[in-house]
Amino acid sequence: MKVLMYCTAACPFCQAAERLLIEKGVKIDKVRVDLEPARRAEMMHKSGGRRTVPQIWIGARHIGGCDDLYDLERQGGLEPLLKAQP
Repeated sequence: MKVLMYCTAACPFCQAAERLLIEKGVKIDKVRVDLEPARRAEMMHKSGGRRTVPQIWIGARHIGGCDDLYDLERQGGLEPLLKAQP
């Protein structure tokens, strides 16, 4: 399953999102915008202007940030979405 997360090393929300995804057995492709500042503009463009991290995509679907990811989990939507990914 393909999960992309734009993040920084020091962000507690990034760490919380990563923990949840790892618990689900997901391999995360991380883009560290603290190490590659130019990639933040890419993230903002792809996310419709969001500038905060994390920004998470599962496949082609933009999930949003950490709160959005946990909301999806609480609503029971995370597992099916992850299982639908190759």
